[in-house]
Amino acid sequence: MTLFPNLDIRLWILAAGRLLSQLGIGFTLFYAPLFFADDVGLSATAIGLGLGSQSLSGMIGRFAGGSMADSPQWGRRRTLLISAAISAVADGCFVITHDFIGFVIANLLMGLGVGLYWPATEAVVADLTTENNRNEAFAIVRLADSLGLSAGVVIGGAIIAAFHAYRLLFALDGITFIVFYAVIAIAIAETLNPKTTGGNFWQGWQVAIRDRTLQIYVVVNCLFTLYLSQSQSTLPLYLNRFTSLDNHAAVGGIFTWAIVLSALCQLPMVRWLKRFTQPHALMIALGFWGVTFFSTWLVGQQLITPSIFVVIGLTAMALGTVAYTPIASALVVGIAPNALRGVYLSVNSMCWAVGYLIGPPLGGWALDHAMAHQFWLWLMFSTLGGIIILRTLQLQMQPQNSH
Repeated sequence: MTLFPNLDIRLWILAAGRLLSQLGIGFTLFYAPLFFADDVGLSATAIGLGLGSQSLSGMIGRFAGGSMADSPQWGRRRTLLISAAISAVADGCFVITHDFIGFVIANLLMGLGVGLYWPATEAVVADLTTENNRNEAFAIVRLADSLGLSAGVVIGGAIIAAFHAYRLLFALDGITFIVFYAVIAIAIAETLNPKTTGGNFWQGWQVAIRDRTLQIYVVVNCLFTLYLSQSQSTLPLYLNRFTSLDNHAAVGGIFTWAIVLSALCQLPMVRWLKRFTQPHALMIALGFWGVTFFSTWLVGQQLITPSIFVVIGLTAMALGTVAYTPIASALVVGIAPNALRGVYLSVNSMCWAVGYLIGPPLGGWALDHAMAHQFWLWLMFSTLGGIIILRTLQLQMQPQNSH
């Protein structure tokens, strides 16, 4: 087996564009709140409201983007071009804004651009693949995303340390969106098959909402995204506040290890999981998350050296993530009618918005109400519920597969 799968050249071009786009996002991901708090002088509440507005417009963008991607009048390519243009304008607003209103406008535009982006870019991957190589194709583009985002965070930190030039990061982010626009405009032709489209602009949502298989999937997918949000928000705070781990550099090194492991294991993991059905593969991913949550609980018990369980937990988290992300997207494509891939993938993207809306406040509430240790056991037991839901999904999909 070759190191990289044999995929359509347009997929590799798209992956390169996605890496570049995520590189720019990494520039500003952690540093925008710091800049607007310390340099612009916005309060934490104001920053929270601004970031929340991005989530709101992101939901609107995902809703519209799914229908636009499936519409012959718009299509995947034009939707991606509009997304890149709006995101570049949003970065321009970040560069020039000096007050709360400008901050909100920039966030609303960025959320809209990102919302339009996800259903269209995932639909392009679906269009350019077959059932046989779709898992690996989604693994490649997700790998490009994670590599770009990680590199962006590192490079952004270096720029801040060297020049303290936060507004430069927004400008660089805008440039990456302009280059991404050029890549799509020049190298990616429209992949939507006009023969598979039909119905009015919003009709696809009526079909998706009534799809029993998609309904079952949405429940468990929101569970997965809630787990991801805990790993990025609640887990670092828990380790700092409720355990004996006082070496922040060591904890940071372990998180870095998880990022590197994710990149190294993305393709091998998805190839190993090809022997299983997609719901079964997602059950395995839930098993990894269960190990993460149990290991985190053991860290809090202070039984033996806690760093051992931190390593185990974050290693399992990395494996669970790389098992989940490509398989989930490929599963949605499998249950979607060909004419409604954009809408169905929009639903998949909305699950991320829901998980990240619920997860951080839930974890913060648990930490603030003396339930910090029990919280990880609750999450561990919730994976059993997820396995039951996936078993139901597998039974629901069997008639489709046999047909």
